[in-house]
Amino acid sequence: MCGRFAFHSPRETVLRIFDVDLPSTVAPRYNIAPTQDVLAIRSSPEGVSEPVMLRWGLVPFWAKDPAIGNRMINARAETVSQKPAFRAAFLRRRCIVLADGFYEWRRSDCGKTPFYISNTNGDPFAMAGLWEHWEADGASLESCAIITTSANNLLAEIHDRMPVILSPEDAAHWLRAGDQHVQGLVELLAPCPDDLLHCHEVSRAVNNPRNEGAELIEARGKRPSTKTAGH
Repeated sequence: MCGRFAFHSPRETVLRIFDVDLPSTVAPRYNIAPTQDVLAIRSSPEGVSEPVMLRWGLVPFWAKDPAIGNRMINARAETVSQKPAFRAAFLRRRCIVLADGFYEWRRSDCGKTPFYISNTNGDPFAMAGLWEHWEADGASLESCAIITTSANNLLAEIHDRMPVILSPEDAAHWLRAGDQHVQGLVELLAPCPDDLLHCHEVSRAVNNPRNEGAELIEARGKRPSTKTAGH
């Protein structure tokens, strides 16, 4: 699954990779958790990619209580096109959620150990997602879910699921494909190549979603440099 991630890339990097200019108000975040607002890109009615902030935890348009979104943070690739909560969004309201890396926990006799998984080249990547618009009694909410698939060989040693990571080219197709190309979209929902990702163990401080800061993504045991200016 994907239950925590980080996004801290500058606007210039996102513009270069995804051809979308982010608002200057988007701040670096290193411990993004469910029910928080996340940065996503979706296609506007005019077919233009637009950045938007969405609540993480999809609330179907037909839901009576928006609290249902608290347990809808992920959609399984294997069933996303059939599940009542996701199938309408899969056809018409797809998005990508930007991340520089995500966290996953490996279970052992010593407890759960967190790992940070990121792109080997340091670039941000696109996680396939869905978004929905919900409203009732004068209130409205736009929310999203991240699609997961089976883990690739690298991640399988940590967890059996991982987010669907799309190349920039596949991400563009994911956003704009019409109903007639649904089967092609399903084929995109596969594990990414093993060599795309790097992972390392991190501090258990990330377990608390109230903790924030770049130190959360550092390899566990990494010591600050002792070099001084001029050396």
